[in-house]
Amino acid sequence: MANTQLKPLAGLLLLLNFCMYLIVAAIGGWAINRAIDHGFVIGPGLELPAHFSPIYFPMGNAATGFFVVFAMIASVVGAASSLAGINHVRLWHADSLPSAASVAIMAWTLTLLAMGLACKEIEREIRNARLRTMEAFLIILSATQFIYILAIHGAASVPRTHQTR
Repeated sequence: MANTQLKPLAGLLLLLNFCMYLIVAAIGGWAINRAIDHGFVIGPGLELPAHFSPIYFPMGNAATGFFVVFAMIASVVGAASSLAGINHVRLWHADSLPSAASVAIMAWTLTLLAMGLACKEIEREIRNARLRTMEAFLIILSATQFIYILAIHGAASVPRTHQTR
């Protein structure tokens, strides 16, 4: 890859995205743990409550369960994307680009899905501070992951002006 000017930007975005995906995963893990601990309790007759949902979350609103599940999936794939991206930034040549780019695009699309659910949760209004933090991080991650994808593809698309022998 001829253009190394975008390498520091890609490295910075990788570090930022990796840390943010870890924070989203930690908050999502807390939410899932709380949902398991404080969810529906099946009575002695083993009857489910009338409005039972397997992704019921005691905090937040009706969109919280879907939001947390997809945010966890996006954060795991996003962290894996960062690890593949580290290898690409370290090598910085065309052979390492396809794997880093494909995982980054998958992470970005899952992040967009989780961001859409975050927007739905914001619209429904009732949520706590941790969920608001997770929503904000996913909205920011949707932009930074896209900029990272542009950075690694922009470096690949720069034509070589001269060849060395």
